[in-house]
Amino acid sequence: MQITIFEADKQEQEYFQNVFKGHSVTCFDEELSTDLISEVQNTEVLVVFVYSRVTREMIQSLPNLKFITTMSTGFDHIDIKAASERGIIVSNVPVYAETVVAEHAFALLLAISRRLEESFERTRKNHFSPEGLTGFELRGKTLGVIGIGTIGKHVIEIANGFGMNVLAYARHPDLTLERRLGFRHVDLSVLLGNSDVVSLHIPYTKETHHFLSQEKFSQMKNNCVIINTARGGLIHSGALLEALDSGKVYAAGLDVLEEEPVLHEEKQLLSHNFDKEKLQSVLEGHMLCTHPRVLITPHNAFNSYEALIKILETTHDNIASFFTGNPINTV
Repeated sequence: MQITIFEADKQEQEYFQNVFKGHSVTCFDEELSTDLISEVQNTEVLVVFVYSRVTREMIQSLPNLKFITTMSTGFDHIDIKAASERGIIVSNVPVYAETVVAEHAFALLLAISRRLEESFERTRKNHFSPEGLTGFELRGKTLGVIGIGTIGKHVIEIANGFGMNVLAYARHPDLTLERRLGFRHVDLSVLLGNSDVVSLHIPYTKETHHFLSQEKFSQMKNNCVIINTARGGLIHSGALLEALDSGKVYAAGLDVLEEEPVLHEEKQLLSHNFDKEKLQSVLEGHMLCTHPRVLITPHNAFNSYEALIKILETTHDNIASFFTGNPINTV
């Protein structure tokens, strides 16, 4: 098979060339463009990332193309309709960081509950008194999990290990999972009014834009903690600031901020093509970045060795399954 891979760094290129020995593997570190189409005319399998716009014209200009797989969850950079009309199968990487994102949510929560950032700053100044650094225990607290997909499920499992009580809100309650993990499905208003910690694990869509608004914050238990490792646009930043200043929200742990409009896929943050300077300039003026009771990490929840390996392995499995006539992760 003629396999062509775009937007692959040196390690990714070595990986694919190794696992597909016996096939013709051509790799580029740049994205697919009309200028490169003439160099890959014999391509049967096309591997891309989000910067490669696989248009109808490109698909029509590759006569041997049979399969496209993207090293991302999102696939809106591929003209799915044009591929379907040609009988070309398209696959993606549906999940890759569900465990590590759940762990990061608890890393943020523990940093808040144990006053870790303040403790670090104090000891760096050779001040070793714990006075004024009183935190709180997680055991016995109520965690409200909004969204019980692959990440939300892991969050509940971790919460059980800490001895927390778990309430969950989901559009489609999973009663089997509820019995297995010992949490309780409730209406959103009940979750907000009874949770000591609220953790977001839902996708960002037009319907979930500003999911946590001023109205939602007003329904919350006083001195609650907000954790967001999903998407920044789920929270109205101004409403969160008001809730922090009023004391409604005790603290927030955020791996994402609303001002990330140029980001569509986490792995973009590791790409040389991603406009990090533009993102930095937007975030520098964000009031949440300097708020004393807000802990922010740089959209790093996904970023583990294991998660990045899973992207490569899933992409490999997608191609190998196509070879056997049983394609997986099709979109």
